[in-house]
Amino acid sequence: MINNDFVKNIHWLGHDGFRIDGSCTIYIDPFNISGGPEADIILVSHEHFDHCSPADVSKIQGDSTVIVTEKDSAKKLGGDVRVVKPKESVVVKGVTIEAVPAYNTDKDFHPKQKGWLGFVIDMDGTRIYHAGDTDFIPEMENLNVDIAMLPVSGTYVMTADQAVKAALAIKPKLAIPMHYGAIVGSEEDAVRFKQELDGKIDVIIPSKE
Repeated sequence: MINNDFVKNIHWLGHDGFRIDGSCTIYIDPFNISGGPEADIILVSHEHFDHCSPADVSKIQGDSTVIVTEKDSAKKLGGDVRVVKPKESVVVKGVTIEAVPAYNTDKDFHPKQKGWLGFVIDMDGTRIYHAGDTDFIPEMENLNVDIAMLPVSGTYVMTADQAVKAALAIKPKLAIPMHYGAIVGSEEDAVRFKQELDGKIDVIIPSKE
């Protein structure tokens, strides 16, 4: 079972952006945010402007904030920046962060050779997977996570139907759709994702904060 109090502390910031409040305050791909509590950790999946936004990072970055990202985004960010590659992991402030692959299989927006990232966050007894910008890739079948945040919009990432297949392969206790309502995709994609998984995997369609 997932701790419901933990789930309540997952906040969708729009697009691929999340804030997770727990023993640490973690932001993932903050974009077009107005601000928020100071980050202990900021995870940046790749260098595209809607994921690596130095202006948005600066709104939540403090002197002790640690940024975990890949090499291309690291060039655009300052402070305590730690570079990781897929399949590497780091421990930051007691939180284990595993970098996992994120790439396209049938389009060229996110080439595998770039080494861009998804993340598995192990915090407070819960494992959360943020897929980053990706298609349904074979590496997903080896994940062991409680919560999976999956893009559903199509165009640059997998479609809702492909995300359903990804969720069934990953088998999380809870899935959360993302990557819609900003650059591409709509809430209809998230609803379709939820409907197709009804009775198979619990899905929460988040409200933007």
